Amino acid sequence: MAVITNTVRTTNAVGNREELSDVVSRITPEDTPIYSMIEKGKAKSVHPEWETDDLAAPGDNAREEGEEYDFDKIDAPSRVGNYTQILRKSWIISGTQEEVDEAGKVQKRKYQKAKKGVEIRKDTEFAIVSNQGSVGGAIRRLGGLPSWITSNVSRGAGGANGGFVSGFTVAATNGTQRAFTKAIMDGVMQQGFNNGAKFKHVVGSAYVKSVFVTFMSDANVAPFRYSVESKGQRNTIIATADFYEGPFGKVLVHPSTIQSTAALARNAFFLDTDFLEFLWLRKIQEDTKVAKTGDADKGVIIGEGTLKVSNEKGLGIAADLFGLTASS
Repeated sequence: MAVITNTVRTTNAVGNREELSDVVSRITPEDTPIYSMIEKGKAKSVHPEWETDDLAAPGDNAREEGEEYDFDKIDAPSRVGNYTQILRKSWIISGTQEEVDEAGKVQKRKYQKAKKGVEIRKDTEFAIVSNQGSVGGAIRRLGGLPSWITSNVSRGAGGANGGFVSGFTVAATNGTQRAFTKAIMDGVMQQGFNNGAKFKHVVGSAYVKSVFVTFMSDANVAPFRYSVESKGQRNTIIATADFYEGPFGKVLVHPSTIQSTAALARNAFFLDTDFLEFLWLRKIQEDTKVAKTGDADKGVIIGEGTLKVSNEKGLGIAADLFGLTASS
């Protein structure tokens, strides 16, 4: 039938609100495995320092009956430290945009404040796993895990340790990449065992986790055994594993979405979290003293902190792995 003249329809109306969902689907991963599992502490300066000490190596200890005492030399502990890194995120929204009825509310202060806080946590994890040496001065950088670990390591050909040298940590030298194997995992765990480490966690890229799962096919690994639900009506294909219990301990293997770039995916970290702490000089918070100028709302989320490695012998690294694919 014909439409009556002057009928207002959606095709010619100008005031209808677009059907844009008010629910924002943010799928960006928010996990920060290492930062989340380690203790948080307080820094009192831009260059926190601490001391490390080791037990003497065991040796022969049999003395003569009735002899006079002599006295051992006390070795001074090693003094190490790290520099704080300033992390910052910001936004600016016009006064008009803050007031209009926006679908999703993405371009609003409340949403942006929460989003920027999550982003800084992820940037903190990024700094922790980055192969960056510590840097002092005005633009400071904390020394990331790869720059600390020198005792319990497996590296590709040509790779070399960094370490703490003359007041700073030094970035490790990358070697030739290779596949992650059970032998590499056992090798790092054995070194840690001999040095007194008690690894509890392994953190690596998603691809490294998928390679770890294939260790179940190794001839020396016991096969999975599981019960079938509902009298065989619901069988499940099990193709995953989270824990590894080898000759030198038991660890939980975590995939990290932060380690999704070529530079970060090449390393897998073996952790005893008792030897790690993140020290905040300024905790992540909004700077409420940002000056109001012009017709806009400005916001800044800022924090300043550093990574404390109490003793690098409690940590390990399998470096130079294929972390993204079977060849990269």
